[in-house]
Amino acid sequence: MITGQPSSASGMARVQRSSTIDLITHQLRKAIYEGLLMPGSPIHEAQAAKQLGVSRGSLRESAQRLVQDGLLVSSPGQGMSVARVRPSELKELYATRLVVEAAAIRVIAGLPEAERAHRMEAAMAVLARLERFAASPEALDSPRSIGDADLDFHYETVRAARNLRLEKYMATLAVETRLASLGSPAGYIIRTDVHRAHRERLEAMLAGDGEGAVELLRHHFRDTIDRLTGALRTPVATALVPVEESGHELGPIGS
Repeated sequence: MITGQPSSASGMARVQRSSTIDLITHQLRKAIYEGLLMPGSPIHEAQAAKQLGVSRGSLRESAQRLVQDGLLVSSPGQGMSVARVRPSELKELYATRLVVEAAAIRVIAGLPEAERAHRMEAAMAVLARLERFAASPEALDSPRSIGDADLDFHYETVRAARNLRLEKYMATLAVETRLASLGSPAGYIIRTDVHRAHRERLEAMLAGDGEGAVELLRHHFRDTIDRLTGALRTPVATALVPVEESGHELGPIGS
């Protein structure tokens, strides 16, 4: 998973006393990504600190990091809340993703053939999961699994470039992308045939055609923006992630 923890976790895990501010930050980021903390929802400092088993001061310091990343918003007199990514911001979000992901694609495509395949093993494993979902829909426990695997594929592709800055940027952009999906007026809708675009792009990368892969990514993002804004004229296969799967009230551990 993008946040570095198994995506099957259902809530915010208690942080051990020996943990650091980094781990608290990770737990908050994970909760935002999984929809436990929904776009626009306030961060109840005392409640979240109690749930995580940390001091309010430590929680506040960790939350400030996410404010700097743009995942939380701090308002004078109103505390902090989860950021929103509005439809009007989608073009900017995907333009930024294109810069980051295209840079990674070019690095990977420029490697020797055997190294390309080696670096992309994790991404290929994610793609195989997406293709299994498409071949056997009955094995799919939730449409959300497709959305998770979709973002995992993009993230693992960037990670394969072995550039820590690109990886860091992509981790935040992936969470922003999830915020855009969770906060969409039409609901959290995923494209169920996304594996086809990923397979085509992967084959271009493995063949060393970096520019071809980047152009495929540009087209994919253009279609994504059009779909999310209602401008896509060609019908595509989609599924709605039920509300109960994409967000929950923040409550005590074990509830």
